[in-house]
Amino acid sequence: SRPEPILYSRPCPSRHSHLFNMQNESGDNVDLYVPRKCSYTNRLIASKDHGSVQINVANVDPVTGVATGDATPYALVGFLRFKSEGDMALTSLVQKKDAELLTVAE
Repeated sequence: SRPEPILYSRPCPSRHSHLFNMQNESGDNVDLYVPRKCSYTNRLIASKDHGSVQINVANVDPVTGVATGDATPYALVGFLRFKSEGDMALTSLVQKKDAELLTVAE
């Protein structure tokens, strides 16, 4: 007769990855890969999406017009770039951010 297979009590991480949360003792996230979302379409950017980009746009002081040293990151999925809509999406995101800053400043 055949021996009984060994059954493991812990589920396979590849099929049940939502059950595991990789955190260190202080509670910081230590996963090797954290997926990004497109800033324009809110789609998840897959790890194999080599057409996706993340662009950091410098923040500018509205009074002096000089860069402040920090930046706002925008992630764009490769699908948008493939359809030649990446520049339109980035322009729309930056204009929306500028409008928000102007309403807060007033």
